[in-house]
Amino acid sequence: MDREGDPLYELTEETAAAVETLVSLWARASRAATPRLSALQLEALLITRRSPGINLTGLAVEVGATLPAVSRLCDRLEAAGLLCREPAPTSRREIGLALTQQGTDVINALLVRRSQLFGDVLSRMPTAARRHFLAGLQEFSDAARERHPQRQRSELTSDGGGPPGMDGG
Repeated sequence: MDREGDPLYELTEETAAAVETLVSLWARASRAATPRLSALQLEALLITRRSPGINLTGLAVEVGATLPAVSRLCDRLEAAGLLCREPAPTSRREIGLALTQQGTDVINALLVRRSQLFGDVLSRMPTAARRHFLAGLQEFSDAARERHPQRQRSELTSDGGGPPGMDGG
């Protein structure tokens, strides 16, 4: 199908090219994390940081994976000392997830590194361009959240995303 001349297609292609730099900076910060974690393991830790006490079902929905796969993922993160399971305050039968101090330290270091990398780039942009960039990203995020189909992560359903300390993908 020839999409030449389609303004949305052209904008999509240009956006994808521009986002590659953003993704590269994001990945560079993540690669500096110690222990080295897969993108999915980092995502699980970030979600747990954002939603302390989240249960396995909630985490599975957030990452778009099956419950058994997320349970294995959490087993690995728990074995690495980054995550712990604890009784939920609202129900003694439900188990919630929380970051350990080591998990908190890993995530905090990652966020500092990301902020440094992004800040370095943003400091070289004119102030008005920074505001437009942020506004555009926020609109993009809002639109993505409105229509975020649940997906299965093939890398999770097979082996749980790799062991902690090794990049699973």
